[in-house]
Amino acid sequence: AAEGEPEEVLKRFENWAKQLMLQEQERDLREFGVQFDRWFSEQSLYDSGAVARALQLLHEQGFAYEAEGALWLRSTAFGDEKDRVLVRANGMPTYLASDAAYHLDKYERGYDLLIDLWGADHHGYVARMKAAVAALGYDPDKLIILIYQLVNLYRGTEPVRMSKRTGELITLREVMDEIGVDALRFFYLLRSHDSPLDIDLELAQEQSEKNPVFYVQYAHARICSIERVASEQGVPMPVLDEANLSLLTHPEEVALVKRLAEFPEEVRYAAIQYAPHRLTAYALDTARAFHGFYTECRVLGDDPELTQARLLLVRATRIVLRNTLALMGVSAPERMEPKE
Repeated sequence: AAEGEPEEVLKRFENWAKQLMLQEQERDLREFGVQFDRWFSEQSLYDSGAVARALQLLHEQGFAYEAEGALWLRSTAFGDEKDRVLVRANGMPTYLASDAAYHLDKYERGYDLLIDLWGADHHGYVARMKAAVAALGYDPDKLIILIYQLVNLYRGTEPVRMSKRTGELITLREVMDEIGVDALRFFYLLRSHDSPLDIDLELAQEQSEKNPVFYVQYAHARICSIERVASEQGVPMPVLDEANLSLLTHPEEVALVKRLAEFPEEVRYAAIQYAPHRLTAYALDTARAFHGFYTECRVLGDDPELTQARLLLVRATRIVLRNTLALMGVSAPERMEPKE
């Protein structure tokens, strides 16, 4: 039984519950393929004096002032529509005070580019946060804030009901258990972060071409099957320098080659535009190009030279699909069977 004053006992249970929930979140995120190097407590910013230090720096820079009993950030100096409260008249700091301290801590740890991921309901907070960074003496253009829209869950055409008021919710763990990590990661990356995302839980489990993650993974598995059959038939994998790639003239072959050639640029743009959904679109386009090629062009045919050229093409496709999926944190199975 717990002993001590009621407030003390309540505090201990509160801390225990928070740690338990944090451990569950960390476990679920790790399984989802998301690992945080550092879990940061807002309270630690106050306990360590980081908030007080940030406020002092804002004073020294000339961008914090007192008015109406409160402490204000002169954020209008950096394009914000009005100045913002840092510490209320009752002495309670606002979120902006701790957020300024948190970003200052990141800069002091040596980072020169910060990327924040925020929910859509925080859109109006961007200008003041950039103003705080500028007031602290750092380049606001080196703070990238990506606004994420909501994710809606469906079963077919029926929305999955969730409500904060009634306590109805579905956790990440439940969705992972239902559709799997691969499908969930792939679906999360189907849309840009600034576009709402609808996830059909039934579609995500379908083993058919309608399911985008299955469609891409099946293209990879089909190529692995082609290579296994070639090996069983005693057809060796050709050496690149010895194959006659000029034989790849069929329109579907040319289309696939062109798609593969786009891979480096797609990766580069996905990185510099903070747009991982480009990889998902590219994976689908590449799988589509491969399936078109596979339908029209027999890989293991009667012409040995053409067979060699096509084997190299499918090998290149497999490598590109595998690497694209790996960048998304999605597996590339070597064996799969569609269900009719």
